[in-house]
Amino acid sequence: MADRANKLLLSIHDVTPRFDATVERLYERLCRLTGTNRMAMLVVPDHWGEAPLAKDPRFGAKLRTWADEGVEMFLHGWFHRDDSRHAGAGASFKAKHLTAGEGEFLGLGRDEAQRRLAEGRALVEDVIGRPIAGFVAPAWLYGEGAKAALRDEGFALAEDHMRVWRPSDGAVLARGPVISWASRSRPRRLSSLGFAALARTALKPLPVVRIALHPGDARYDSLLASIDRTVKSFARSHLPARYGDLACAA
Repeated sequence: MADRANKLLLSIHDVTPRFDATVERLYERLCRLTGTNRMAMLVVPDHWGEAPLAKDPRFGAKLRTWADEGVEMFLHGWFHRDDSRHAGAGASFKAKHLTAGEGEFLGLGRDEAQRRLAEGRALVEDVIGRPIAGFVAPAWLYGEGAKAALRDEGFALAEDHMRVWRPSDGAVLARGPVISWASRSRPRRLSSLGFAALARTALKPLPVVRIALHPGDARYDSLLASIDRTVKSFARSHLPARYGDLACAA
């Protein structure tokens, strides 16, 4: 039986009209696995400049319905595409090896990051009719400009691979690696399957466990089977919760 003090935070990334049907299937899968819709959706305003949320009222209505039913909505970049030139070996390595050109907020300066944050939040909040829960950078990658802009814009929550934090004062609200699956190559798929199997045991002692799904996961039965095993395993020891519960408990 799940310990009420242990939290399971589930999220669906890359929520955009481009992946409409897949997002819905992942949502229904998580509801079926956990018996609840306590999860987060990470919304991209205009995925790769080719799927503007503002021009798809049908998908916007779907987002509003999910939000009305209790799904948390996060801003997830603006384009989800990295169009920056990266200074420094560290940023260049992350941009090249940790994501397929999607670390949008890794190389942005403070002013441009702040503009995309402000305009993205306004757009998503207008669509869902309520405040968003926070911000998660594409590929979980943040440059210093993005971190400063998050503080300036007063976002309640943010997360990266290893933590959830409050940008206003930097307080860390949860620690531990997020469990996710990589679908873009066979070696990455095998690696993510191995990590998920290890995580089902190694991360059980953590009071907060995060599991993130991406639309690409749905293309592979092996990944879906691993997702099912992982979610069901943690749902036995951790209660599905909302990111906002972390802020309330801090």
